[in-house]
Amino acid sequence: MGDGPFMRGFASRESIKGGTADQGICPLSEGQIPFFVGVGRKTLEGVGEGAIATNWKARKKWARGAVGKPPEKGLIDMAELRMTADAETATPAAGAKRTVAAAEKKGLAIQDLILVAVLLAAGAVLKLTVGSLLASFGMKPNFIIAAYCLAIIIIRPNVAQSLVIGLIAGLVCQIPMLNATPLLNIPSELLGALACGLLIHVPMKIGKLDVNPLVNTFISTCVSGFTFAALSVYINVVSVGGDFAVAMAAYVAIVLGTATFNCIFVEVLATPLKKVLKR
Repeated sequence: MGDGPFMRGFASRESIKGGTADQGICPLSEGQIPFFVGVGRKTLEGVGEGAIATNWKARKKWARGAVGKPPEKGLIDMAELRMTADAETATPAAGAKRTVAAAEKKGLAIQDLILVAVLLAAGAVLKLTVGSLLASFGMKPNFIIAAYCLAIIIIRPNVAQSLVIGLIAGLVCQIPMLNATPLLNIPSELLGALACGLLIHVPMKIGKLDVNPLVNTFISTCVSGFTFAALSVYINVVSVGGDFAVAMAAYVAIVLGTATFNCIFVEVLATPLKKVLKR
């Protein structure tokens, strides 16, 4: 059975008989090539299902026009066989395993929403208590702006999510005790949160010190504050014939003072909160 030039390895007829059923599947030792041998004429004609011609006469007979499927070559490269098996069972690279994990997250996680809610609630309470106390000394810190800036800096949402956080902050400001001018805080906090959401992607470091919370909160507070001031002046002053520039000048000191207080407040809290929350 093993006299053809197309085999590598050898199996006797007795070992074939010792194989499984009549298909001649024989257990071969290390270094021999597994193959299938058909029964009787099927091997010679090359029509056995998956048969491999191990006899050169079968190939010669088919070349003369024998009926049936052409017998396949009885040569299998063991190195190639092992490479194929290794490729099928190979473990994917570590980088491939983390493809899904590395994908950008979509939507805010539950813990992110809880953090936003807690910070905005704390900001509202501080504005009602500490803010009112400081206002008596001529300072007007806006803890709502500081709260959503701190939330955005910690959870690092995308632009759309930052706008949603700003909208929520604006709606919180509609509580009568927090706002004397209804609705103006909605556009002002939207723009402030948008500025903060864009600036979190700008690296700002002095040595090892990250000053992004400081600069980011100052600019975002100015955006929110001057938007609120411009809308308020237009509605309350310009609409009755007043001068826009003169009225806006009165707001400059208030907005810059609030921005200074907020940026220091957020810079002090951002680093320890990130460590505690493992962000």
